[in-house]
Amino acid sequence: MDRILIRGGNRLSGRLPISGAKNAALTLMPCALLTDEPLTLRNLPRLADVDGFGHLLNQLGASTAIEGTRPEDFGRVMTIRTGKLTSTEAPYDIVRKMRASILVLGPVLARAGEARVSLPGGCAIGNRPIDLHLKALEAIGAELEMAAGYVRATAPGGRLSGGRYRFPVVSVGATENVVMAAVLARGGSVIENAAREPEIVDLCNCLVAMGARIAGIGTDTLEIEGVDRLHGATYAVMPDRIEAGSYACAAAITGGDLELVGANVADMQATTDALREAGVTVEPTRDGVRVAADGPLGPVNIATAPYPGFATDMQAQFMAMLCMAGGTSVLTETIFENRYMHVPELARMGADIQVHGRTAVVKGVDRLVGAPVMATDLRASMSLILAGLAADGETAVARVYHLDRGYERLEEKLSAVGADIERASDG
Repeated sequence: MDRILIRGGNRLSGRLPISGAKNAALTLMPCALLTDEPLTLRNLPRLADVDGFGHLLNQLGASTAIEGTRPEDFGRVMTIRTGKLTSTEAPYDIVRKMRASILVLGPVLARAGEARVSLPGGCAIGNRPIDLHLKALEAIGAELEMAAGYVRATAPGGRLSGGRYRFPVVSVGATENVVMAAVLARGGSVIENAAREPEIVDLCNCLVAMGARIAGIGTDTLEIEGVDRLHGATYAVMPDRIEAGSYACAAAITGGDLELVGANVADMQATTDALREAGVTVEPTRDGVRVAADGPLGPVNIATAPYPGFATDMQAQFMAMLCMAGGTSVLTETIFENRYMHVPELARMGADIQVHGRTAVVKGVDRLVGAPVMATDLRASMSLILAGLAADGETAVARVYHLDRGYERLEEKLSAVGADIERASDG
């Protein structure tokens, strides 16, 4: 099993490219199930989750082809074509590895009039039920039943009717699923209290490029007029705002100066606001965003929230950064109830963190010390990388398959801007 070895203490400096967004890519790929024409996605990150989702699409009858990129390049161009769905079932052995697999439910149902999808897996960061996905689909005409760990959805008469649904709480995945289902409904649909994340905007823009009719993009009310069919399109995946935020924290924790090439500052306002509050310089450039830490970091109080609030996917990285800030910071996790599994590992490196329910109190320390640590989920693994970059001595991060799910060629990117980091295999 691979490990990441980091010898800390180096100041990071230079230009670091930001890849296409994992969370956007995994939402755009199932759009190919909605049409028999090819969907070409540019700037698709090279990630384990993207490969896994490609295998799932193949299982359903889609062909996937990689075009025109060299192995040494970041990102890929993938053309997906689903001339005909050969299966309407997403099986357990694929879905259990990746929660985003539930996103085939809406498009398969819309295209074929039925779908059978296993309950999802993914990172073990708490209970993430799919009841909102099911209630939203039911509201636009789906009939549902659950048995033996699977959801079976059908559209009476072979096509969803459309309808109105108001989410009781904001759900990104459920918004994505119902939007993809509604674009091929007989009638119109209105989705209220919809998620507003940039990845939702990216999804809607891609669907519009394929011929969908969606109004209210970027707001919490989406009005969708169903169409008879969608056509193919070529679409570029948005830059990854979470990757950009993670490397911004890398610049901050090492006292560095990085230009995050390709990053879109407008998509990460809550992150940049928190960085500035901690004393970090953040400024747009012609090619992206510059992040520099010229002095000591200060404490910050943060509560995660749906967009445009502070992203739960940035909580672990900020916690690592704030371990080296002066004073006491308070982080409150409002999205998931079990997202502090990185705390014991950071403590092994000398961090002073106390957890009280959903609140973590972080007292800054003068130094962190390298140690063997174990990643527990995707964003937690990045927090350990960040701590290792600033720590004295060597840090060995195990279970890096979590990292490979969400960070494209991490050690290559960090090495290029001054980090002493390498991947090692235990055989």
